[in-house]
Amino acid sequence: MSQRNTGVTVQAVNAQACPVREVLDRVSGKWSVQILVAAAHGPIRFTELERGIEGISRRMLTLTLRNLERDGLVTRTVHPTVPPKVEYELTPVAQELHETLQRLTDWAERNRVYIAESRAAYDEEHMPEPS
Repeated sequence: MSQRNTGVTVQAVNAQACPVREVLDRVSGKWSVQILVAAAHGPIRFTELERGIEGISRRMLTLTLRNLERDGLVTRTVHPTVPPKVEYELTPVAQELHETLQRLTDWAERNRVYIAESRAAYDEEHMPEPS
């Protein structure tokens, strides 16, 4: 049966999926995952994140932290010291997400050899013969 005959429009499906897609895009982003992993063991300072996440610019770290804070995944605490001490910590929701990310990481580690062998077999079968 074609999609046209089901009474479900592409717009209806996209409207339903859009919020989920937005959340998944945010939490699965390269920098978001690394920040969530780095902050999983307790409060962490901005400079520690900056030093610990290879390749992230100060601006990208700031933007990603702001988005994670806006989404309720990290809390930002400013301590009244001179200079101000700012720490970031995962919220309970983000701790739950970290557990999920950890399970995904464990799965990837257990299956990385299988996937590498599968890729090699596929490439061998589908690569054109050299001339």
